[in-house]
Amino acid sequence: MERRNAWLSYTEAEEKELEKVAKEYRNFLDVGKTERECVTQIIKEAQEAGYECLEEKAAKGEKLKAGDKVYTVGMKKIVALFHIGQDDIAEGMNILGAHIDSPRLDIKQNPLYEDTDLAYLDTHYYGGVKKYQWVTLPLAMHGVVAKKDGSIVEISIGEDAEDPVLYITDLLIHLSGKQLQKKAAEVIEGEMLDILIGSRPLAELPDDSKKDAVKQNVLKILNEKYGIEEEDFLSAELEIVPAGKARDCGLDRSMIAAYGQDDRVCAYTSLAAMLEMEETPKRTGCCLLVDKEEIGSVGATGMQSRFFENSVAELLDGMGCYSELALRRALRNSSMLSSDVSAGYDPAYGEAFEKKNAAYLGRGIVLNKFTGARGKSGSNDANAEYVARVRRIFDDHNVAFQTAELGKVDFGGGGTIAYIAALYGMEVIDSGVAVLSMHAPWEVTSKADVYEAYKAYKAFLLDA
Repeated sequence: MERRNAWLSYTEAEEKELEKVAKEYRNFLDVGKTERECVTQIIKEAQEAGYECLEEKAAKGEKLKAGDKVYTVGMKKIVALFHIGQDDIAEGMNILGAHIDSPRLDIKQNPLYEDTDLAYLDTHYYGGVKKYQWVTLPLAMHGVVAKKDGSIVEISIGEDAEDPVLYITDLLIHLSGKQLQKKAAEVIEGEMLDILIGSRPLAELPDDSKKDAVKQNVLKILNEKYGIEEEDFLSAELEIVPAGKARDCGLDRSMIAAYGQDDRVCAYTSLAAMLEMEETPKRTGCCLLVDKEEIGSVGATGMQSRFFENSVAELLDGMGCYSELALRRALRNSSMLSSDVSAGYDPAYGEAFEKKNAAYLGRGIVLNKFTGARGKSGSNDANAEYVARVRRIFDDHNVAFQTAELGKVDFGGGGTIAYIAALYGMEVIDSGVAVLSMHAPWEVTSKADVYEAYKAYKAFLLDA
């Protein structure tokens, strides 16, 4: 059952729309390199599309009704958007769920040190990474510093053309004979991923401070530019990500190369589909974009938190129909696409894939009936009836789609937020975009798959 390459079916008008979606997606990647930045951009676009803050409407005593569009945010890192439909919400919602966190390096709380006239920042990697991929790249720092007086300082260094970039060194090839004998997981160890941040000493220091003159110069620069001191690192959230904008990839410009496409490619297309739903839908539509998926969906902003459940409770209360039973029914009767990426088949590493059940770039959005590892450990296994419903929706709306597993059975695996949402009893299936070099600093997707995901999510919100 080989699926046809989607590029072969596009009209000139569809190709024009595809390029528009790709351009807007690249912009989203450029302005949202952290979960906080993503939420800021999501709120901006939602407000432009007529969405209002759920908490603000509740504070004013405004009742919610069919046709209203609202959003709610948790700790600036997780967001849910609702477009209230005509049907009783207890009959369920159509939910698009994706995550906006991506693998990266986090700055430790006591990070700054000097060694032999070089200043560094200590890091702790976040999510599943091949550590050797992060060395010798131009890197940027994004995040916030929270000061004791309650003020928040936003940091972005390395993205503007005039900005300096940051860097992680590697051993020169001439001296790396011993290093190259190590296993790939040990070539670069976690404690070696320190960020080179300076080499110029501060002049005219007292003798007892001269040994840290480079560090002192870095602190002087940070204080002059941002008004922060060394102790402010204790309450900072600073993330190291690849510097640079998303780019077209390939001489034919058919692909996109960028940081953070897992899972912002599904987050953006879900958001775009949600914001374009102008007319009051039959069933309430929801777009849920969460944090912490890369480390198990934990914490107050991960899918395992009560954020989504609490948000639906507030929605019901605003509609004047809250009860514990109504909440349980609304969650149980919902249908969800867990919009997360899939591993694209790479012929250079074909031994890791089973070709009949692999995802291919350019052949449309990918349905993963189950994810998990080896014996389906940690997976949500969608039932056959629901898979058939989703197939019907995609076919009815001329969406190119394919089905896949995440590589050969015994090679490993991975998970999504699907199994957590399924705990409510709702129907859930993983549905996302195929990615090459997943979790690398730069990942690759097909513009055709991005476009088909956008089409698929619009169709699901309308007809699920």
